[in-house]
Amino acid sequence: MSATGTPAPSAGADTGESGHLQRNLQNRHVQLIAIGGAIGTGLFMGSGKTIATAGPSILLVYIIIGAILFMFMRAMGELLLSDSRYHTFADIARDLIGPWAGFVTGWTYWMCWVVTGVADVIAITGYVRFWWPQTPAWIPIVITTVLLFSLNAMTVKAFGETEFWFALVKIIAILALVVVGFIMVAMHTTSEAGTTAAVSNLWSHGGVFPKGFIGFLGGFQIALFAFVGIELVGTTTAETADPEKTLPKAINSIPVRIMLFYVAALAAIMMVTPWDQVDPERSPFVTMFSMTGLAAAATIVNIVVLTSAASSANSGIYSTSRMLFGLASRGDAPKIFARLSRHHVPKNALFLSCVCLLSGIIVMASGGSISAAFTLVTSMSATLFMGVWVVIIVSYLIYLRRYPERHEASVFKAPRGAASAWIVFIFMLAMVAVLTLFEDTRQGLFTSLVWIVFIVGAALINRHRMLKRAEEGTLDHEAAGV
Repeated sequence: MSATGTPAPSAGADTGESGHLQRNLQNRHVQLIAIGGAIGTGLFMGSGKTIATAGPSILLVYIIIGAILFMFMRAMGELLLSDSRYHTFADIARDLIGPWAGFVTGWTYWMCWVVTGVADVIAITGYVRFWWPQTPAWIPIVITTVLLFSLNAMTVKAFGETEFWFALVKIIAILALVVVGFIMVAMHTTSEAGTTAAVSNLWSHGGVFPKGFIGFLGGFQIALFAFVGIELVGTTTAETADPEKTLPKAINSIPVRIMLFYVAALAAIMMVTPWDQVDPERSPFVTMFSMTGLAAAATIVNIVVLTSAASSANSGIYSTSRMLFGLASRGDAPKIFARLSRHHVPKNALFLSCVCLLSGIIVMASGGSISAAFTLVTSMSATLFMGVWVVIIVSYLIYLRRYPERHEASVFKAPRGAASAWIVFIFMLAMVAVLTLFEDTRQGLFTSLVWIVFIVGAALINRHRMLKRAEEGTLDHEAAGV
């Protein structure tokens, strides 16, 4: 039996209805997936808009979000390690809140990454147009989708290896940007606009809060999206050789990663190019490297940020296919998605998730700029992710009350326990309120709320169906949640 009370997926033939996922991800894969999950497209593509919206106060925005999500990740880590049968967030919600919550969480997390994948392919379209401005959106979107399906259809070890190198490229790019930025400051490099690189650029153009408190709040809308995927390391536990060792190590390194990859990188950008000269429509990473004078610098960085977007989409497709596999294994999705290929990959679930990425073509065809389309999709994604994060936090609070002995025995307790969980919960509610304040994020927020209403309704219908099967004797009452 699984932790949710339903029969655990049984071992079967390689292409059977519900075989086992393989524990082929090693420590180096998990650590780089964790780092890659903390460096999303929102940093490379969205940082221009966040800087233009909040000015230098964006550094404080990233520190606050990072601190809150570190508390969240510690709670998530304690939950995942408290029971080896928890393989997905849906397992946690199903066991601690109820079957309906597992259904809602599983499908919402699937939708989270589908929407994020759409944002990534939109970003990739923007990067491709750096070289070929008139490229129709459908071409890079279709090519990316086919490539992602091919990469993920191989073994999980192949996915881990691919994501390892994708993440390594992102890390090297950001470290290079930080180093180059500080060298420019030390050399007092002057831009074409006549601005000299200096630390004082962080406060000499209207202060640290040049757009006031509203501008500061506005920075959270895209900055939140930059962190989606930070929880991705938790979805790898079912395919990780030693989760008790690798998961705590990956989570505990989050504060250092945030200070280096977000705060230091954005500080370097704003010291070289004052916040009020940053173009919200372009990646400031590309802009800054263009200032080095190296002819190929902008092209190289554009390749890097394109790789980053592909990496994020790659991680998302991996996550959605595993979540859909888990839903199908429990009867919350059609059984066809519980089938594994001979490489132990849920190929049918993978195929559906990839097909959904093609909706990016429709979003792009609806008109507007790359930035407008990206903001619409990312605000929806951020809201859905916050919904999943809230479910995990609520599950953690229930876990503390229901299983105090597990909490006491845990070797990886969340700092301050319930207190930190409540801080995360209140912060998430505040962020939903912030998203309602701005027109460009309000539409994405309302669209995500429509999804939540729909999936909760579907969960209730599914529960009624399960109860009916239990009454007819075709399903045991424990599996039906009664």
